[in-house]
Amino acid sequence: MTLHATIDRVTDRIRERSQQTRSAYLTRMAAAAEEGPRRAHLSCGNQAHAYAAMTNKDELALTRKPNIGIVTAYNDMLSAHQPYERFPNLIRAAAERAGATAQVAGGVPAMCDGVTQGRPGMELSLFSRDVIALAAGVAMSHDTFDAALYLGVCDKIVPGLIIAAGTFGHVPSVFVPAGPMPSGLPNDEKSKVRQQFAAGEVGRDKLMAAEMASYHSPGTCTFYGTANSNQMLMEFMGLHLPGASFVNPNTDMRDALTGAAAERAAAITRLGNDYLPVGEILDERAFVNGIVGLMATGGSTNLVLHIPAMARAAGVLVDIEDFHDISDAVPLMARVYPNGLADVNHFHAAGGLGYMIRHLLEAGLLHEDVRTVTGGGLDRYTTEPKLKEGRVIWEDGPKDSLNEKILRPATDPFAPIGGLKQLQGNLGRGVIKISAVAPERHIIEAPARVFSDQEQVKEAFKAGEFTEDTIVVVRFQGPAANGMPELHSLTPILAVLQDRGLRVALVTDGRMSGASGKVPAAIHLAPEAAKGGPLARVRDGDMIRLDAVNGVIECEAKDFDSREPVTADLSANQFGMGREMFGLFRAAAGDATEGACGIV
Repeated sequence: MTLHATIDRVTDRIRERSQQTRSAYLTRMAAAAEEGPRRAHLSCGNQAHAYAAMTNKDELALTRKPNIGIVTAYNDMLSAHQPYERFPNLIRAAAERAGATAQVAGGVPAMCDGVTQGRPGMELSLFSRDVIALAAGVAMSHDTFDAALYLGVCDKIVPGLIIAAGTFGHVPSVFVPAGPMPSGLPNDEKSKVRQQFAAGEVGRDKLMAAEMASYHSPGTCTFYGTANSNQMLMEFMGLHLPGASFVNPNTDMRDALTGAAAERAAAITRLGNDYLPVGEILDERAFVNGIVGLMATGGSTNLVLHIPAMARAAGVLVDIEDFHDISDAVPLMARVYPNGLADVNHFHAAGGLGYMIRHLLEAGLLHEDVRTVTGGGLDRYTTEPKLKEGRVIWEDGPKDSLNEKILRPATDPFAPIGGLKQLQGNLGRGVIKISAVAPERHIIEAPARVFSDQEQVKEAFKAGEFTEDTIVVVRFQGPAANGMPELHSLTPILAVLQDRGLRVALVTDGRMSGASGKVPAAIHLAPEAAKGGPLARVRDGDMIRLDAVNGVIECEAKDFDSREPVTADLSANQFGMGREMFGLFRAAAGDATEGACGIV
């Protein structure tokens, strides 16, 4: 199938924009690769330290067997990462079968946004991505690994690991998922109870019961937020094994796929004949494919923040205009909560990512001619794994949707576009996700109510102050101000106001959760208010126009451009809950439109 003109044009634009940075990156990676297997350069003393605790130290020191480094985000507080506790032993056994060795190179932090929502700890969340990248870099700096396996799932973990993998781009790397928890309380029922609680209709006991019934076992949360969007991204970019993303934890298939990932990592080192450095996979076509997947599935807006940062680590420069243009060309093929009633288990059962990749390839909306960890192109990802006599084999995947309420072909989608829009105007640049927003709410024009944090919004709601159409402006929420926490706890409040018949929207230089849904939200506005950005000139009562149809975000006050920006007392954001240690990250972070990253 001929590549769609928009996909071709955007890819060329990224390639041209990235010509110097990508060329310099590939030159560095080639020079690192030319030095040969890393362990060959270690002294006897270096190697003795590296292997001292291993029972198979002679194999590591005296043979040319590939040595796989495991970088793991395991902890047993975070349900999505708890299954990784078992993975090192599975990987070591698989590596041995493949004639290789494996060591845990290091661990990286994995915080849970679901625990820190609305709390001071959420102000560390975005920058945990950079800490994860740095920690993974420390693990890989021992320079004793011929390939790497990256074990991570959730919001900032996968982006941080990609930044590290890109930085060590001469090392072959495979990403290893852990899978979603089985389905619990349906997400729409959980959301209903949250709104009832916000409205004072039910007590905390009912809310707690609903939450516990929804988040109930090891594995990723089952709604289609950032964590599961990450898993989609890794498959569309060819960094997972095909069909690996949404297999439940602690199953025979999950274990077999983990073993197969280790075997594949052992096969693609420079010691063999199939050397496949991850830096060659991470090119502009892979990132375009990832963005296509994001739009076709209605995935998390957080990836609009993360993909530019991930791409920069590989010398690729992605801009939010690329997301906008790809979204206009890619149909919405999936309805997964919060964009529908199904969860990711239902989505996977209906045909899942393999079905989507097949139909997007047929529509010319994906690059097939990419490098992937399979050694082939993206057509390998139209297959699905099967377990035969304890081993994984891949067979042709589904050609037809098994549930068209969840999954449809590109020729008959739920919507003709992906639902992510770039917004531009005198309030800066940002994005809005409209795939779950009713068409009659794609344009909101209303007076502004201006707040400096989300707690002020909650207090105004409790006081009954929202009685007319309102655009809620929450500013000083960008990376330089307070680390850009998610404002997810505002979603039930705004949904209640909307259900009362008001036309409401959110405008912010902060970000929303990957679970944001039916309320219009202009997010990631840059430049941010803390840097003197235009949101700092908005006043209560200003008429704001949020127009997702035409991509406009404007303050209509006649004297707007001549106003002096207000400043805010940000001292409360600087201390407590570890925030004092993150001042360097706040100072170094770039604009949200560039990934808000201070290390690439």
